[in-house]
Amino acid sequence: MATPTKINVSLPQLAKMIDHSLLHPTMTDAEIREGLELSKKYKVATACVKPYSIPLAREVLSGSGVLVCPVIGFPHGNSTTAIKVQEAAAAVDAGGDEIDMVVNVGKVLGGDWDYVTEEIRQINQTVVQKGAILKVIFENDYLNEDHIVRLCGICSDLGVAFVKTSTGYGFVKQSNGFYSYDGATYPHLKLMREKSASGVQIKAAGGVRTLDDLLRVMALGVTRVGATATVAILEEAEKRGIGEEPIEVEVEFN
Repeated sequence: MATPTKINVSLPQLAKMIDHSLLHPTMTDAEIREGLELSKKYKVATACVKPYSIPLAREVLSGSGVLVCPVIGFPHGNSTTAIKVQEAAAAVDAGGDEIDMVVNVGKVLGGDWDYVTEEIRQINQTVVQKGAILKVIFENDYLNEDHIVRLCGICSDLGVAFVKTSTGYGFVKQSNGFYSYDGATYPHLKLMREKSASGVQIKAAGGVRTLDDLLRVMALGVTRVGATATVAILEEAEKRGIGEEPIEVEVEFN
């Protein structure tokens, strides 16, 4: 995709694409509160929080229009289905508006599609019945394209709200012994958009750190991103003249 693409964007539109991530395991309550205040200031879509932070998020974000997005089964997806369902129900009851869940990656890799489908079905049903929506995290770094396509089909059949690339914590051991991850890659995002039903939205997480990153994934059909670099992204947008009213910008792919 070397040819530049033109899209229309505004600052509020960009902000409402962002789930501001407050998920690092070392974050203190004071740091989480600071991140929530930032989420409110910039009017992002949601603040993505660990389940115990839901009451704090509700307190800080009350009346702001910024939603609360708890994670469940995070980051490895290895709890039992029953526990994941219970955790999802509790998260919505505590005030979660959108729930991000991690699939059981081992079951995906082992081809136990009945298990994978039933788990997503139960969690989605629980969340939707309680008035929230579900995003399903694949953790693409662990998967091949066939797995991703199959998961897109399952999530499309079940009518989940979003499919999501990564947790941001799915590190893979490399040949040199170091751990790293790619996160949201352009080929995977294109594949997920092509293989998901039109009503299923795509969330990119892991590696969206700059305004150009955000514009590129937006051009691929992504409607939400998980980000920690929210301030840098939105301040760069303002510097480039992106304001309250939509303007046309050119997006270049490397």
